[in-house]
Amino acid sequence: MRLLLDTHAFLWWINPHERLSPAARDILATGVDEVFVSAVTPWEVAIKATLGRFIMAEPLGPFFARALAANGFRMLPVGLDHAVAVRDLPAVANHRDPFDRMLVAQATVENLAIVSADRMFDRYGVERVW
Repeated sequence: MRLLLDTHAFLWWINPHERLSPAARDILATGVDEVFVSAVTPWEVAIKATLGRFIMAEPLGPFFARALAANGFRMLPVGLDHAVAVRDLPAVANHRDPFDRMLVAQATVENLAIVSADRMFDRYGVERVW
């Protein structure tokens, strides 16, 4: 299985949190073929940190580099095919989060399951692990 971590799942895994579901914890702990973190994740964290909604104990670049290496996660850049795939996503009422829509596009293009507590992903037809 190949996985793409939503931002909260990534943060709750690297800083263990009780809100990470037992199923998500088990699948990440037992090992899967590949676990990806989208390039939109540090972007989202940077915006939230700038707004004061996320406190960074260290600079963002080293934080992500350390967390990715320590967990064997791979960074998934946003490519042209991902950006273009956003156009073909179904219209989902009351959902405008550009970060989530890019995760859906990346999961669709790369055939990845998304690890997320957010049930909204189900409305896009991508596989969600939680």
